[in-house]
Amino acid sequence: MANESVIGITVPETTAKVEADIAPQTDGEAYEIVRSKSTVFYDQYDRKAEGKKQTHYCPGCGHGLVHKLIAEALQDLGEQDNTIFVSPVGCSVFAYYYFDVGNVQVAHGRAPASASAIKRSCPGRMVISYQGDGDLAAIGTAEIVHAANRGEKITVFFVNNGIYGMTGGQMAPTTLIGQKSTTSPWGRRPSNEGYPLHMAELLATLEAPIYIERVALSDGKNIMKARRAIRKALEVQRDDAGFSFVEILSPCPTIWGKGPVEAQRWIADKIVPAFPLNVFRDHSPEPLAIKETEPPQRSVADVLGIASKDVARGVVRPELAHRFQGVKIKIAGLGGQGVLLLGQLLTEMGMREGLEVSWLPSYGPEMRSGSAHCHVCLSQEPIGSPVVSHPDVLVAMNEVSMRKFAHEIVHGGTILYNGATVPADFAAPDAQVIAIPASEIADKLGSTKVANIVMMGALLKETECLAAGTAWSVLQDKVKKLDLLELDRKALNAGRLFIDEHAHIGALDQPDGFT
Repeated sequence: MANESVIGITVPETTAKVEADIAPQTDGEAYEIVRSKSTVFYDQYDRKAEGKKQTHYCPGCGHGLVHKLIAEALQDLGEQDNTIFVSPVGCSVFAYYYFDVGNVQVAHGRAPASASAIKRSCPGRMVISYQGDGDLAAIGTAEIVHAANRGEKITVFFVNNGIYGMTGGQMAPTTLIGQKSTTSPWGRRPSNEGYPLHMAELLATLEAPIYIERVALSDGKNIMKARRAIRKALEVQRDDAGFSFVEILSPCPTIWGKGPVEAQRWIADKIVPAFPLNVFRDHSPEPLAIKETEPPQRSVADVLGIASKDVARGVVRPELAHRFQGVKIKIAGLGGQGVLLLGQLLTEMGMREGLEVSWLPSYGPEMRSGSAHCHVCLSQEPIGSPVVSHPDVLVAMNEVSMRKFAHEIVHGGTILYNGATVPADFAAPDAQVIAIPASEIADKLGSTKVANIVMMGALLKETECLAAGTAWSVLQDKVKKLDLLELDRKALNAGRLFIDEHAHIGALDQPDGFT
């Protein structure tokens, strides 16, 4: 028994975290009681300052047991360092505090969609989608059905306790007929709330899934069956076979109003008859009648038509050895000031210079005069998140935006403010603040609409993050009206010249890439 856990699950002695006690046997010989913890779990859980050895789950909750079975399977298969665990909203929302693997937190119901994208981006990884019934069978129904129908090579663990546990016990898509909840106080009635959804059976009607099984955490025997099903589902993905799905009938003692032992019995007595345990699918996919062919592979530049346009125009795209690892920019102002467009132009420029880029807009429902801002990331490395919480550069198109976001700027960052002077009462952070009368400059050029291009010229000259020639090439492609294109050319040049003449002392540089 030296390599067994307290429920009889084998854990290699060489890797398990073990606590051992020595107890006497009846025949006088001593034996060893081993309590083990999978190395896939963190040594301690830092969600709270206190209780670092405890999870947040209620006593008797099935999530902790499912976590244990998944962790031990990943450890046995040697997949810990190769696994990405995708968890959405629900009782398992803090899974990333427990699993020492790659973790991605996603929006409610979107785990299969996100897991599909992750798997396609990282085909060699073990990608797990972990969801509850309210998450998978309600708001996430479309995502799970289509992921299964496409045969995405992911593994989905569906914890079904027939209730919304985290948000107060509302009726779930899998709540039993007659079962009471906070939103079905008279019990679920087919005529009013419809019938429970049977997700395993539903997905089994599709052609693509490889393995689908329903198991239950009702007693020791069924827990061992659940262990085998979880391992089998992960092996299907390891072998690159296709989509695997395990539905796990799990207790929720707190919301059900039952003790842990009574909750397990309730699974066997009430839930299993309504949701029969079964292997619904265990085979290879049927061969396609039509032989699939790989689509022709084209570069991003070719798809966007960048290379052909540049060659036709005789423009040589800059091959810049960018002096930065990454630049984060936040652009803010009012709707109608070209805030989002400026971000899009910078993103397009970054792509043409071979950088990793992201652009994330944020705006209200107003077409004009409402607040708007966007996040722009330019990087030589893959971008983990498009959200810019602490920008290196803040482009503030009005005073309200500068005051709103100035505190976010990084130490030593730069604020470019659309104004003649910085307000006297503005408490400048530890950053360089440059006032640029972009609206006034644009008005003198002929239209205040190009104030954002003035700011772009100033940004490029001040930070040297992108080449002016790339900016001009992008504008030529995007702006179809020749008179507006000419205004943009003047505005871009004016922003650069303003930085030369007013922000720094030095020789006036000739803008490269255009005249």
